[in-house]
Amino acid sequence: MPKQPKKKSSKNPHQPLGQEIRDAELSQKYARPSKKSSTLSPDSDDDEEEPFMSEKDSAKIVNMAREQQEDMESYGEKITFIEDGDKKKEKKKMVYEDDSDYDSDEGTVESIEMDESDFLKATEDGGYVSVSMGLGAGEEEIISKLMGGGEQGGRRTLADMIMEKIGEKERGMNGEGEREEEGEDAEEEQQPSPFPPKVVEVYTSIGIVLSRYTAGKLPKAFKVIPSLTEWEDILYLTRPDKWTPQAMFAATKIFASNLNPRMAQRFFNLVLLDAVRADILANKKLNYHYYQSLKKSLYKPAAFFKGILLPLCKENCTLREAAIVSSVLAKVSVPVSHSAVALHKISTLPYSGGQAVFIRTLLDKKYSLPIPVIKAVVNYFCIPYKKAMERKSSGVSRSSDEPLPVLWHQALLVFCQRYKGSLTEEDKEGIRLVSKVEQHYQITKEVRRELFGVKGYKNEFGEEEGEGGEETMMLA
Repeated sequence: MPKQPKKKSSKNPHQPLGQEIRDAELSQKYARPSKKSSTLSPDSDDDEEEPFMSEKDSAKIVNMAREQQEDMESYGEKITFIEDGDKKKEKKKMVYEDDSDYDSDEGTVESIEMDESDFLKATEDGGYVSVSMGLGAGEEEIISKLMGGGEQGGRRTLADMIMEKIGEKERGMNGEGEREEEGEDAEEEQQPSPFPPKVVEVYTSIGIVLSRYTAGKLPKAFKVIPSLTEWEDILYLTRPDKWTPQAMFAATKIFASNLNPRMAQRFFNLVLLDAVRADILANKKLNYHYYQSLKKSLYKPAAFFKGILLPLCKENCTLREAAIVSSVLAKVSVPVSHSAVALHKISTLPYSGGQAVFIRTLLDKKYSLPIPVIKAVVNYFCIPYKKAMERKSSGVSRSSDEPLPVLWHQALLVFCQRYKGSLTEEDKEGIRLVSKVEQHYQITKEVRRELFGVKGYKNEFGEEEGEGGEETMMLA
């Protein structure tokens, strides 16, 4: 089929040059007329333009924006304008969300607050986090004395362990170590250092970098430490006791993600816990990056409880340490199984002041606890009654024994409020006897009202208080 010939346009494709220049100037000078929509009526006026939005819709949007602004201000978000030359800068004071996951290495928040119902209120000021428990300065001092010093003077720190390892290696290189007569032990002592000099040099230089680290990427050689067999010894080469708080946060994210719970427990206990306690001891509050490191460590709940929480209970921690760690625990959701096991273990440990803070924090999570855990908590609160019976049998006066702090009474009240439906009559009777031995002028009344109701509360206060010591009960 032959190709169809092109239709020749009658219009001249090329106009004279002068005409094209004039047309170009006119097109730049005047705007092209817009095409009217076909939906417009033919008799509509061309000069009138339809409004983009009706006044009614505009009023609705303004009202909605005003309501949203009021809601934001009611939740604590305030907007202030500060003059800076010719420009206005807008600053916002944000509320720190309880369940938010903060992963930035550089950012900080201006305020960290919990709900008013929570007894642990954490606030951030100048890069440090402090926790208020709603107690006065005098009450905190009294409770601290009852809890014991909790000083780290006799505690073996991470720096001591590192210096011991360095000293052992130096003695081995100089041949000053003690040697056995003959056999396998002597052969093991004669072995050189397990790490090549190049490895020691690399990780020693990484330690220098981490001692000055503020933000940015970590060296790749440091990120592979969790996958190494001798990860703990290699980690000591970087001198974790000299890391910056930012480096500790970055390292905690790596080790919490890549180590199994048993190995992560070692890192939390030997490195993170030591740095946290040293910072609290020096500054009376905790650096913000250490605080975030504690939050990250809770992604391994078993390692957190075994490496941080239980050692604090066993070592008789200070009130400030217990409050800060408990505020972290209150913010992060923890599986019920791990919380129940931790609560059972804490209840069976010898009494220390920090236990009451941790127990109340775990009880405030309102988990459905197994019966053995509830029994263990009941026995924990019944210990003062057992001691009172022992004092009575030995003839020791009550005045020689210090009263329990208000934190203990608060934990007992929270336990009765949350789990009174799971308590047996025997458990309630045991707590009733304890409330006669250890009394608080406000909290004890609420405990009795929770357990026995208004009628039982009136009957209880109709009796003379403090004479219930003759009643005995066998407690498991």
